[in-house]
Amino acid sequence: MVKINENYIKLPGSYLFSTIAEKVNAYTKENPEKKIIRLGIGDVTQPIAPAIIESLHEAVGEMGEAETFHGYAPDLGYPFLRETIANEDYRKRGCEISADEIFVSDGAKSDCGNIQEIFDVNSRIAVCDPVYPVYVDTNVMAGRTGDYDEETGKWSNVIYMPCTAQNKFVPDLPKETPDLIYLCVPNNPTGTTLNREQLKVWVDYANDKGAVILYDAAYEAYISNDDVPHSIYEIKGANTCAIEFRSFSKSAGFTGMRLGFTVIPRTLIRGGVSLHSLWARRHGTKFNGAPYIVQKAACAVYSPKGKAQLKEQVAYYMRNASVIYDGLKEVGFDVYGGVNAPYIWLKVPEGMTSWDFFDRLLLEAGVVGTPGSGFGPSGEGYFRLTAFGTYENTNEAIERIKKMASLIK
Repeated sequence: MVKINENYIKLPGSYLFSTIAEKVNAYTKENPEKKIIRLGIGDVTQPIAPAIIESLHEAVGEMGEAETFHGYAPDLGYPFLRETIANEDYRKRGCEISADEIFVSDGAKSDCGNIQEIFDVNSRIAVCDPVYPVYVDTNVMAGRTGDYDEETGKWSNVIYMPCTAQNKFVPDLPKETPDLIYLCVPNNPTGTTLNREQLKVWVDYANDKGAVILYDAAYEAYISNDDVPHSIYEIKGANTCAIEFRSFSKSAGFTGMRLGFTVIPRTLIRGGVSLHSLWARRHGTKFNGAPYIVQKAACAVYSPKGKAQLKEQVAYYMRNASVIYDGLKEVGFDVYGGVNAPYIWLKVPEGMTSWDFFDRLLLEAGVVGTPGSGFGPSGEGYFRLTAFGTYENTNEAIERIKKMASLIK
């Protein structure tokens, strides 16, 4: 008889955003006349920029001609895109990254979840707490996290690095030695960042301990402070200890087209084995390649027109972030983030859990956010709102929250 992977049974409940969707659907069914404003899941709302649309049309035309038709994409991505990424995202920032160290994929979420497959099942992971739940969940599925304690919300074999108001939501070096260190910068959900000096500490630590940093830079396009690196490879020594994940979803609105990439330098060696070679083998076997038209469109992201248009879109979302941040501050909430990231992290009123606040916000204001507890134990008592709504809806949502603030503060 077939046996199932019992590690999946260990996963508590359903995926965070599935639970949210269920609650919202139930509310909508009972209140069909109510307008719901969604400031929860991090999906973009602005249409694809014109420069990218032009490139898509051109690529579609090419697919209709025998001379320019493209079938299966190369396993690791088209050379024209990998070279563009290497030049625009790395060489221009002084990073020693070559095109053949870049692996094009269908998104950072997939790569962040799949990367653990090339590491031993006994590897210990360290995660910021709170942080994007995919990191822990995929390691649970692999059987790497030990047992789950419902009371504490923690896994026995996971090293948690609390990010709280006391340490300004910046993780301290772990007391136990991890093998894999997940860092998300700018952080999802808290919106906080690491400056060059802080990031250098992590790079030096990883090199000293023989650990590997798994660096999720999906929100780097929202960085505005000069002292916050856009890539970990801007830090000396990172090429021997770090793997970086990038996404076109939040920077260029590709949530409906799916495209990202992972960088693994050839100089990253562990146990005498090249992690670059391992990922290339895994990537070539299990990834079917991103479509030509999407990869061609991604090149337009780096064109002068594309850069200008996407800069405007980032500014649009960051204006929303300011509306949320300032509006919540005005009525007395403790608010964080919203400067170098499109997320605002707020402390819920005393005596309420994160899910209590979710329910109250939905029922009384018709606004959907994300309970902080879904991002880790230290997220309890906090709540995430996203700037990825429309400007009009964002303003309306904040006005609704202001009206109910007297009830919940």
